[in-house]
Amino acid sequence: MKMICDRTLLSNAVAGVSKAVTQRSSIPVLEGILMKAEGFSLTLTGYDLEMGITTSIEANVLEPGEVVLSAKLLGDMVRRLSSSEVEITATETNATTIKGGITEFDIMGMNPGDFPELPSPGADHTLDLETPTFREMVETTLFAVSQDDKKPAHTGELFAIEPDKLTVVALDGYRLAIIEKPVKAAKDINIIIPAKTLAEAIKLFTDDDEVVHIAANRRFVVFSSRTYTVISRLIEGDFLDYKRVIPEGYHTRVTVDVRDFSNSIERASLIITERLKNPLRITFDGNITVRCQTTLGKVVDELDAEIEGEPVEIGFNNRYLLDALRYSRCDKLVFEVSGPLSPVKVLPKDGGDFLFLVLPVRFKND
Repeated sequence: MKMICDRTLLSNAVAGVSKAVTQRSSIPVLEGILMKAEGFSLTLTGYDLEMGITTSIEANVLEPGEVVLSAKLLGDMVRRLSSSEVEITATETNATTIKGGITEFDIMGMNPGDFPELPSPGADHTLDLETPTFREMVETTLFAVSQDDKKPAHTGELFAIEPDKLTVVALDGYRLAIIEKPVKAAKDINIIIPAKTLAEAIKLFTDDDEVVHIAANRRFVVFSSRTYTVISRLIEGDFLDYKRVIPEGYHTRVTVDVRDFSNSIERASLIITERLKNPLRITFDGNITVRCQTTLGKVVDELDAEIEGEPVEIGFNNRYLLDALRYSRCDKLVFEVSGPLSPVKVLPKDGGDFLFLVLPVRFKND
């Protein structure tokens, strides 16, 4: 193999596909990137046996061929070259030369025949999403994905695809995030996509003028655009029937300014640490009073709000409440409260397409 390409294009492509490369593996080839030069392009592939990422860049291919190179080593070398072009040559024994300007690296590649083949998912085209819509739906909900492997289905996001709408749901037992958008889908299917896949996909699909094509079946999902293709295994298992846990109605309705409420919670959180995880004691009565006490001290803070209905005092985990405020991306939010121990609904004031649930914390003296 021998080819010449733009250094910046190659560096960006290596960084992109490296998101699917295993950092440490008992199988060395999984720590590498498969590079295949043919025609007028260089195709790069990273695959950790759960998620695969491929992309192609323009290249002047002098001799077609393929080689597997260490993702970290390749990325570091290309990034530090001072020239605008990179020449890569690999022999049949995988001895590889990476040259840019007067700098030349000689390294040993790995046998491309040992690189695992990406699965053929046989997934049918399901729907298309504008890139900003795809990113918004994932970013608005990803914070609520469970980190606990005891319930594997909740370590991913549910994509409930219907012919006329897409609903994305994440939950971890303490909070829940739902967002819904109108779409035109080719079929009706529910799939659970690993959080890692979605977190990396939104970093790759950044061009707002592109469309993300989604193909899915019961085992795989494929996201593709003009620049990248991401293939991932799905998570098997039963996702919680989230509709059943959403309270109907409310006894207290509170309209808050997101920035003011966030600042108040952050002030109160100064006396909360990993070791001292006391909840916030928040009272909705005429205005909002935020209290907290730990062995470091105590704090009381107040802010104005529009409050309708019965006064109520609720305990909240400070981080869960801050996440709901931060990822709402709204100026004003509505909190609908059914009681001191009922899940609290968090909604956009001016109407919108998302709903958060935050479970209250029971006080030790209750």
